[in-house]
Amino acid sequence: MVDSGPGLRSGATPLAVRMRPTSLDEVAGQRHLLTPGSPLVALAGDRSGESGSVSVILWGPPGTGKTTLAQAIARSSGRKFVELSAVTAGVRDVRQVMEEARASRDLYGLSTVLFLDEIHRFTKAQQDALLPGVENGWVILVAATTENPSFSVISPLLSRSLLLTLELLTDDDLGVLVDRAVTDPRGLAGKVALDPEARAAIIRLASGDARRALTALEAAAVAAAQSVPAADTAEADDEAEDGDTADRPADDTAAGDDADAAASAPPMITTEIVARAVDRALLRYDRNGDEHYDVISAFIKSVRGSDVDASLHYLARMIEAGEDPRFIARRIIVLASEDIGLADPSALGVAVAAADAVQYIGMPEGRIPLAQAVVHLATAPKSNAAYLGINQAIADVREGKAGRVPKHLRDAHYPGAKRLGHGKGYKYPHNDEIGVVEQQYLPDSLRGAVYYEPTEHGNEREVSARLAKLRRIVRGER
Repeated sequence: MVDSGPGLRSGATPLAVRMRPTSLDEVAGQRHLLTPGSPLVALAGDRSGESGSVSVILWGPPGTGKTTLAQAIARSSGRKFVELSAVTAGVRDVRQVMEEARASRDLYGLSTVLFLDEIHRFTKAQQDALLPGVENGWVILVAATTENPSFSVISPLLSRSLLLTLELLTDDDLGVLVDRAVTDPRGLAGKVALDPEARAAIIRLASGDARRALTALEAAAVAAAQSVPAADTAEADDEAEDGDTADRPADDTAAGDDADAAASAPPMITTEIVARAVDRALLRYDRNGDEHYDVISAFIKSVRGSDVDASLHYLARMIEAGEDPRFIARRIIVLASEDIGLADPSALGVAVAAADAVQYIGMPEGRIPLAQAVVHLATAPKSNAAYLGINQAIADVREGKAGRVPKHLRDAHYPGAKRLGHGKGYKYPHNDEIGVVEQQYLPDSLRGAVYYEPTEHGNEREVSARLAKLRRIVRGER
């Protein structure tokens, strides 16, 4: 563990490292993993280090607390703690840890917690080297990865471990971290003040990433400290040299007291300082406010209106403002069915694939499949026929236009069904040479109802011609 002094300028140790929680009680977010009796709580609560615990794999986006949880466990439990990084460690390093862990268990009855960061970077051979230690209980593996373990961790290791999924931190979680870092002696120790709007901007820029929030806060704190004008002090010295301050009126003395109080106040971090420190324009965008709804509305209407450039613009605004990429992906999926539908049947597949890709690779790389899906949808032929069709069908059902299922369509597999006439007269379409037969499918009260009316756009042009023929055959209109 790295110890560092408190304050604004605490050597080269980043604020995010200095503010790592020392116990699970200090961890912000991930409450679904920290309930009483959960594997992580049980592991951290074992002060003796003698009872067995299951190995865990922590999967989540960057900055959600994977390393923090592992180190909090190390500080809390009575076990030996060893940390390796898949970037620098090799098979020899892993085997050495295993041998030392086995000796520690055999000689002292003490198990070892092995924290392995970025396990997805380990080769199959390196992961195989972990198996004996995990299987025999020499080590309790706590592995962290930003990639889906189903694809990046070998099956034997995955089956011997408990997979725990970390979620992006909420704005409230980030607010707790930022406020703590401003006042905590390990952090900025109250040497700066944080304007509420600047606080909101830092949280928005972080996009659920604690490390990003604390890095932005630290950069802004340094910029705020450097922005305190030295000229004020020089002017005060010049005035003292020009005359006797004792001859000043009482009002001037009071003004001087106010100036002294202002001078003693800590530098204020403002939105301008945050923007300058992180070198990014702070977009006016509140994830819970009007701007959120205005931008997503403009995005949806731009895709629907086939303006690919405007679609990418609003996508970029949402990404840069820290919008949840899963929210964007969900809206793209809805767009694919609501506004494109069968005019381009591949659109839904593209949208779902983009959502899966964002979940798999995270941000910022996730912006690329999102952009690909948006371009595909914006340039695709449009149709809302399927959307209108289900809406009208639901409206009829809600109005009571349902009717009994025709007898020949009812279930005829249970005893007594045939006696009731269920299934009698049903025509099996596969027995017909063209695979379509004349037959009533809708209830009597809805005979002739039409819900889906395809357009002449894209693939629906072909669907329209085929559907007209199908309806003539099925409804006996040929």
